[in-house]
Formats: sequence, structure tokens, C-alpha cells
Amino acid sequence: MTNTSSSPPSQSHFNIHRFANPGTFLRFASKIQSWVTVSAIIFLVIGVIWGLCFSPADWQQGDSVRIMYIHVPMAILASGGYFALAACALCSLIWKHPLADLAAGEIGPIGAVITALCLITGSLWGKPMWGTWWVWDARLTSVLVLFFLYLGHITLLHAFDNQQKGYKAAAILALVGVFDLPIIKFSVNWWHTLHQPSTFSITHAPTMSLSMIWPLIFCFTGFALGFIALVCMQLRAAILERQVRHFLLNE
Repeated sequence: MTNTSSSPPSQSHFNIHRFANPGTFLRFASKIQSWVTVSAIIFLVIGVIWGLCFSPADWQQGDSVRIMYIHVPMAILASGGYFALAACALCSLIWKHPLADLAAGEIGPIGAVITALCLITGSLWGKPMWGTWWVWDARLTSVLVLFFLYLGHITLLHAFDNQQKGYKAAAILALVGVFDLPIIKFSVNWWHTLHQPSTFSITHAPTMSLSMIWPLIFCFTGFALGFIALVCMQLRAAILERQVRHFLLNE
């Protein structure tokens, strides 16, 4: 009897793992790089100008509310970037994906900068609202922990003479640190904090007007695409660097 069930699984396996090949990824990334970069610039220019110059001031916070067009996207991307870092760690430890460690190595520094910008813009926003640059608020403290997790991941990658040991240690830290993400998300609901509750909720209507939501969406889209473009560019460079090093060592 002819077995007709063997072909589809192999095809599915190919579709899932085809980007594990560095050459395939480089070809794919080179096609989307310019489109993602240009789109990021367009969304950012429109969103930032719209938000900083044309969106209305808040009736309580005044013009200081415009910091949110930078702070909110940074806050979302800080957590989103670490989730991507943890996903790469999972792919590395369980499925041994050949590009997972390289991707994590490039996400880490970019994520650390984004988290730092989140903390800085949050302090700039907090000063006129709370009268101080910093409080040991549950949300602020958990984001600070996230920043140190990024730094710890970067440090572990370069802490061993054996590169594979560094990759493994950093991947384990990334998976352990992922438990900080729900704390960041729900801290304003679990504890009484100075930080305002989430503006957007699945069960409730947004607490700001559409004239402020739309420029915020444009800013977030621009920063998110910029994040993808930077990681893609850095990962392409890392792959090419590894290929050149391999060629020189085997020449």
C-alpha cells in the first residue's frame, strides 16, 4: 500500500525551518530591509510631527502629555523586545535554531537602549506630574529590573571564552527574566501606584480622545518598524561577519 501521508509533513517542516539557513534569511532580509526602513521613517515623521505639534494638550497635564508619543512606544517595545529575546532563547535551547543566538545577541543592546529611553522619558514626564524624577513605584521598578535583565543578557554573552557557553547562559537568563513582563503589565492593577492605569484595555473604551490616539498609533508603528529594521540590519551584519570569520579560519 502506498503511503501518501509522508509528503505534507516534510513540506511543513521545510516551511517552518527554511529561515534557519543563513543564506535564505539574508536573501529574505535584503528584500524587506529597505521597505521596512522607509516605512518606519514615514510613520515616525508623520506621528512625531502630528503628536508634538498638532495633537491637543491634555486638560490636566497640559503640553507635558506630548512626552507620551515617545514614552508609550518605548515602554511597549521594551517589553516586546524582551519577549522576542525570550523566544529566541527558547528556539536556541529547545530547537537549536542556528540563528536564534545571533538574533538574541542583536536584540539585547537595542532593547536595552529602548528600555533606557523608556525610563528617561518616564522621568521627564514624572517630574511635572509627580514633582520628582523618580519614585520606587511598582511599574518603574519592574521596568528598571527589565533594563538590568537586558544588561545581564549582554554581559553573559561575552562572559565566557567558549561562545556557546555564553549563548546558553544568556538564553537561560532570558527565559527566567520573562516573568518580569506580567509584573510590568499588571503592576498598576495589582498595587496602588503613582503610575496611571493602562490607557487601552480589551474590556473598556480608551481613556483618551481619537485626536491623541491616532498620532500615538503612528508613532508606535514607526518605532516598531524601526526596531525591526535595526535588528534585521544588525543580524545581517552578524551573519556576514560569521561567514567571513569562518572563511578566514578555513582558508
